[in-house]
Amino acid sequence: MTEQLKNTALIDRFGRRVNYVRMSITDRCDFRCVYCMDEEMTFMPREQLLSLEEIVSLLTAFAELGVEKIRVTGGEPLVRQGVDWLFKELGALKQKTGLKELTITTNGSQLPKYADDLVASGVDRINISLDSLKADRFKALTRTGDLNRVLAGIDAAKGAGFKRIKLNAVIMKGRNEDEIVDLARFAIKNDLDISYIEEMPLGHVTHERGESYCSSDEVKAALDAEFELISSNANTGGPSRYYQLAGTNSKVGFISPHSHNFCETCNRVRVTTEGRLLLCLGQEHSVDLRAVMRDYPGDVIRLKQAIIDSMEIKPKGHDFNVQSQPIIFRHMSVTGG
Repeated sequence: MTEQLKNTALIDRFGRRVNYVRMSITDRCDFRCVYCMDEEMTFMPREQLLSLEEIVSLLTAFAELGVEKIRVTGGEPLVRQGVDWLFKELGALKQKTGLKELTITTNGSQLPKYADDLVASGVDRINISLDSLKADRFKALTRTGDLNRVLAGIDAAKGAGFKRIKLNAVIMKGRNEDEIVDLARFAIKNDLDISYIEEMPLGHVTHERGESYCSSDEVKAALDAEFELISSNANTGGPSRYYQLAGTNSKVGFISPHSHNFCETCNRVRVTTEGRLLLCLGQEHSVDLRAVMRDYPGDVIRLKQAIIDSMEIKPKGHDFNVQSQPIIFRHMSVTGG
């Protein structure tokens, strides 16, 4: 069976090949962003989380099953103790398996401490969340965040030598839609890319998502009024549709789960902090990989077979409805975006 599984690709029942895994390594975060979590959160007990060693074993199995890209997320991944060891282990997979790219999504607060180590460990690209350039507004959106610390983190990332740095901005009406152009100008000035993200209805939050929803078409219209956007075939393995900002090195992307559904070409699965394999961000189809690993420690074949079998329940797409109460009650911090 070992040889039989060695060259097995992860292909779902709709013929889509899964070659990208997003791994949430903690539900904890030093921010409390309004679209991501409640102000008062109850986090998971430590024993429910996958250990760092379990994460390495699990992602090694995925890489050996043909996964070419791993993105580490949170919560805020860089607040987890021992994260520097984890990235060294994951970076080594690029020499041992067919893994081609190791990336991270972060709020930027810990990058002054970790940016150099991440590059040295083999992290290729980094996404940094930045929803406002106004200190007071940034504090209101994140509840606990310090804009100056994030800007210092961006500078640290630029100095560390990542292959590419991208900003992520969730645009919400009545919150930050008046900064769409300013955020693009900031990206251009700093030779960064930027993706604008439609808010996803995951977990209960304190605002009405239907009222704050800003579509990618509205964001693009604001940018079209100031810049020339040239359609690009750039692809980073995720759902962003990219445009080149004419006369610059920067690209702008749009992640549009509502207005431009991208499920048809989905190549991704997610693993939550407690080891549950989610086959779709917007559905509850899942497999408890933690149970497999803890009931059968060291049984790599059984673990891989569970992953292969999960492809049969990967749904065709999500059913997001920004106008209604969420049908998915887990917060983004558990899933990692």
